Amino acid sequence: MRIIAYKRIEEFSDIHVDSKVALDDWYFKVEKADWSNFADIKDMFNSVDSVGGKRYVFNIKGNSYRLIALVLFVPKVVYTRYIGTHADYDKLEDCSKV
Repeated sequence: MRIIAYKRIEEFSDIHVDSKVALDDWYFKVEKADWSNFADIKDMFNSVDSVGGKRYVFNIKGNSYRLIALVLFVPKVVYTRYIGTHADYDKLEDCSKV
């Protein structure tokens, strides 16, 4: 998969240093993945949730952080749309529009 907006991951891990290893792990796993559907994502990340609008929520670092990605299966592209603490994620009104 091709990941767009790695800079968002870098900027977040610069502020939340304890997230860096987990975010890098997520990044490298996704980069090597060849997803065709949600089941493929679920096989790699058991705790992932679909929130609609082609967006998926990943738990990062034991659910300390959340990452929302827009996944387009046909062109094999993943857009990182949001990274935040679990508490900040809980304040979002509609994850499918992030």
